[in-house]
Amino acid sequence: MSEHNKEAYRPNIHTGSVLDDVSVQSKTLDDIGVEILPIHAGGTIHAKRIPGRFRTLKWIAASFWLLLFFGPYLRWDGRQAVLWDIGNRQFHIFGITVLPQDIWLLAMILLFFALFLAAATAIAGRVWCGFFCFHTVWVDVYTWLEEKLEGKPAKRIKMDAAPFSMQKLKVKLPKHLIWLFIAFMTGFSFVAYFTDAFQLWIRLFYFQLGYYEFAIIAVLMVLTYLIAGFMREQVCIGFCPYSRIQGAMTDTETVLPTYDRDRGEPRGRQRRVKSGEEAEPLGDCIDCRMCVDVCPTGVDIRLGQQFGCITCGLCIDACDEIMTKVNKPKGLIRYAALNEFAGKALPPIWRRPRVVVYSSIMGIAAAALLWGLMNMSPMDVTVLKARAPLFVQMSDGSIQNRYDVKVVNKTNDVMRAQVEVFGHDDLLALPDRVAEVDPGNVATIGLFIRIPRSEVTQVSTPITVRVTDLNNPSTVVNYQAVFHGPAQ
Repeated sequence: MSEHNKEAYRPNIHTGSVLDDVSVQSKTLDDIGVEILPIHAGGTIHAKRIPGRFRTLKWIAASFWLLLFFGPYLRWDGRQAVLWDIGNRQFHIFGITVLPQDIWLLAMILLFFALFLAAATAIAGRVWCGFFCFHTVWVDVYTWLEEKLEGKPAKRIKMDAAPFSMQKLKVKLPKHLIWLFIAFMTGFSFVAYFTDAFQLWIRLFYFQLGYYEFAIIAVLMVLTYLIAGFMREQVCIGFCPYSRIQGAMTDTETVLPTYDRDRGEPRGRQRRVKSGEEAEPLGDCIDCRMCVDVCPTGVDIRLGQQFGCITCGLCIDACDEIMTKVNKPKGLIRYAALNEFAGKALPPIWRRPRVVVYSSIMGIAAAALLWGLMNMSPMDVTVLKARAPLFVQMSDGSIQNRYDVKVVNKTNDVMRAQVEVFGHDDLLALPDRVAEVDPGNVATIGLFIRIPRSEVTQVSTPITVRVTDLNNPSTVVNYQAVFHGPAQ
């Protein structure tokens, strides 16, 4: 940059520009001093698998997804315990039936877990990705099977590079068949939450699956097989938007897997010192690259925080094992916040604004959900007033209003809904029937209410429509309505 341009750029309050010594002809990030951390993009990563506390924790967390496969077969009161019956607009969760009128409860559940994810990220980074994400879990299972059937990473890499042969087919075919079976069960189990699981198996064996059922199972099967079996870490790095979003949720107080640079550098293997030589000053890191070899996304944590890191802690297991072997303290790589390395004490969680905000919204969503569940009536009643005409005068002079009483049965048993009306001493209620309402269905009861003309003293008279389930008299719902009459 010319001196003239420098002076034009620099006001009196500035002492210099970061571009002063940079050629303006070059646009590359390297030329302006931006460090580009390497991302593995060449071939499949064959990560080493070693035991450790975080590996154990990952398997425990992964067991949560067994619910996906076994959940559809749980029964409750003679029906599937968890059933998302889209056709009948009913959602059965054990003893609770959620109908469209209560869909806000599902919204509260989604809000709670969305904010829970944000709070967890603010506290411990991509902990969801490292331990609970279904993609991470499926990749873990697929690679575990791959190691059992094909051997250690070096052997697998050599086999992948070898030309096709019957021996190679013999080794790889069982793996792919098992992968396909797991992928099929993933798609099938997902669909089983939307229809009766046992009936779905029967229709499958008799080739009677519906078009949409078959399509969903096939698509999920193919996607699971390709994404978990072949794309693997590329999904976490290049396709998952959370890897970018989580950067906005973390700060210098977020606890993440971090390399202790002050202790580890300069890295290198300690050589035996000959007589008369001075030992080379080295840090604790022996540059064994085990932390890189075990990383499922190929991240070198020693280069600093990267969006490819899924905070699974496997690099911590690897480094601790090496430190034990070389008789050095564990913790060269450990869960820590950047502020800790700057000598700052971490504040308590309740003093971190973003965590407090996320937790507060979670609390509101949880309270609303709890209130909704505790006050959820087994019956929902709506009274619709006929508008044309608002009232009619009968031959005996009485004033009549017409209503439609809609009764929604939220239970798993048949209801016998009886309608009664209160609010005026001289009213006559004429419901057209006692309605039988099937589970999860709606019944409409026609209702006529008459009051003598002489007793109608106002244009709008408040009344109470009471609906009682005769099969369970404790189930009663009162609905406040209005009786219309002529102006006085």
